[in-house]
Amino acid sequence: MVTARGRAVHYMPGGKIDAGETVQDAAAREAREEVAIELPTDSLSELFEVTTQAHGEPEGRLVRMHVFGVEAAVAAGVTPEPSAEVSALHWVTAADVDRCPPAGAEVLQRLAALGLID
Repeated sequence: MVTARGRAVHYMPGGKIDAGETVQDAAAREAREEVAIELPTDSLSELFEVTTQAHGEPEGRLVRMHVFGVEAAVAAGVTPEPSAEVSALHWVTAADVDRCPPAGAEVLQRLAALGLID
């Protein structure tokens, strides 16, 4: 997870899907832009989708997140680096849900339920 400059909570790297992009294209682009990781789109498999209240937005404004897994062979040896918009990177467990906005907390809980994080 990342902490964006000027923010106090941990976020999943990500952003909006640009016109003409697939969700995999957007995930790969955001990984490149936010944490300097090159991910081939064919190495991404969607694990699940989360829709919940958007952090810091008026009640009823929702955020939808597509959460992807990456093939182990692609992830091996990859070292994320923070971009200009990211102040810090964090390796997290389900115990970190209190440091996350609602969508990130739900993602951590679901990853833990799948046995993918502690």
